Amino acid sequence: MARKTSFYYSFLVLPAEQRQAIVAVWDFCRAVDDSVDEEPGLDGLPTGREAVDFWRRELAACYGTGEPQTSQARTLRPLVRTFDLPRQAFQDVIDGVAMDLDHARYETFGDLFEYCRRVASAVGMICIRIFGCTDPGSDTYALNLGVALQLTNIVRDVKGDLERGRVYLPLEDLKAHGCTVNDLSSGALTPAVRALMTFECARARDYYRRAVEARPEADRRRLVAAEIMRAVYFETLRRIERSGYDVFTARPRVPKPQQALIALRQWMWPA
Repeated sequence: MARKTSFYYSFLVLPAEQRQAIVAVWDFCRAVDDSVDEEPGLDGLPTGREAVDFWRRELAACYGTGEPQTSQARTLRPLVRTFDLPRQAFQDVIDGVAMDLDHARYETFGDLFEYCRRVASAVGMICIRIFGCTDPGSDTYALNLGVALQLTNIVRDVKGDLERGRVYLPLEDLKAHGCTVNDLSSGALTPAVRALMTFECARARDYYRRAVEARPEADRRRLVAAEIMRAVYFETLRRIERSGYDVFTARPRVPKPQQALIALRQWMWPA
């Protein structure tokens, strides 16, 4: 896992076996996302729609049907049994990534929620198994935290997504705030754009709150890696808000030294 990712410091606190499993899950999901999005670097593997069926077959091989063809699936396969990883969650990730092939816009938040649940919350459902969580409340925590993280990504990456022809902010929200896609593309922080971004950040904050409220005391220490991730991403959200919601001039980010400090604080004094 690259140090440049926002997850890097989260997983440093894990025991070696858990950390290796998390990296294997990350690499598998990253490979799915890159190939479906037709990113270069996966030589000889299908891209686009063909990649969806290919990775479904690779997933089946991880669960005992056939032999994996990729290093990502071969690494993941033994960990499936070791950690009793949920197959449906991996299927959800593949289905979520596949949604990008058919959807460049989302009409309602209900539509977007399903996308967030698949591409982010489903990964959380896998992670809490690796962490050893046993309380049912951890599932609710993972669901809400995944949505919160993905909503933060969506707000942070509005400019980059627009450059790729994508708008993840629900069109019903744009309409409600008197904002258009052209307004977003202009990069001008008009009152309508600012009102829209304020609303979207408040929604993300609400899902962070839901995650914290669902966090079970019995699994509190097992969730420390997820809590570091939550704190880092929440700081990203705060930076967006403090910038006056200007995600167009520069991509908001939390510097690595501050990420490390956040990780240390969460490890020593869980909030």
